Amino acid sequence: MKALLVVLFACLLTISVQANQPFPNVMQADKHAPSPAATLDSVAWLAGHWRGEAFGGIVEEVWSPPLGDSMMGAFKLVVGDKVQFYEIETIMAVNASLVFRLKHFGNDLTSWEEKEEYMDFPLLKLTQDTAYFNGLTLQRIDENTMNIYVAIEDGGKITEHKFHYKRVSSR
Repeated sequence: MKALLVVLFACLLTISVQANQPFPNVMQADKHAPSPAATLDSVAWLAGHWRGEAFGGIVEEVWSPPLGDSMMGAFKLVVGDKVQFYEIETIMAVNASLVFRLKHFGNDLTSWEEKEEYMDFPLLKLTQDTAYFNGLTLQRIDENTMNIYVAIEDGGKITEHKFHYKRVSSR
């Protein structure tokens, strides 16, 4: 009976969390939400050079394959042939799960966050083609297409933004 109650509570908690999600493609939870077991192999498909359009310009990401318990990425937004900002990104293996971490830089490489600060997005859910981090989702459409969804707060309002990428073929 106790096991049945635990399963029922877990199901109700899952339904409650999903019902409170304000966006169709981004999950959000408090910082104490548990992270599922995962390895970098689950997101190794991300490795490569990606390009798309967002925020009125061209967005580009380059990701390394897993090495040393992490994947390393770089992002930039270019509008009108001028870089607007950069991000240094990592996906790290932490406590048998994954954390997406990033730091923003202006076009002159001045950090937006304080020296010791960065943004963390712990993994909340993992499927074969989608990694749901807290506030950020990586979705593989096919081998050469992906979407990244991000919940961004601006002026007290949070909105979901979609970045649609195509893999850039190597020369």
